[in-house]
Amino acid sequence: MDFCYKTAEVWQIIGYAFLVLKIVIPIILVVLGIVDIGKAVLSSDEKLIKDGVMKLVKRVIAAVIIFFIPTVINVLFQFIGGFSESIRNDYDNCIDCLTSPNGNCDTSYDDNMFE
Repeated sequence: MDFCYKTAEVWQIIGYAFLVLKIVIPIILVVLGIVDIGKAVLSSDEKLIKDGVMKLVKRVIAAVIIFFIPTVINVLFQFIGGFSESIRNDYDNCIDCLTSPNGNCDTSYDDNMFE
């Protein structure tokens, strides 16, 4: 089984996208929530303040979920890769490329590596 080694560059690009998104999206969501609360506080409307706090809470929850997507992917791949040693090695490379694209991702593929 060598699917992840053959497609490692694709998984690495997806990993970089996840890395950027898991940092940028939570920041944007929290900043937008703070802006909503700021507007509500400046208007001194009790209902707007309550709505702003609820939006902020929802956005913080969404930010935390987005931040932990790579961890969830890692856990899923750990379950999938638990069948045999060759499959596990292959899926470990997918995990490395998705969760740590500039770390242990092996993008070099050799046709003889799984013989």
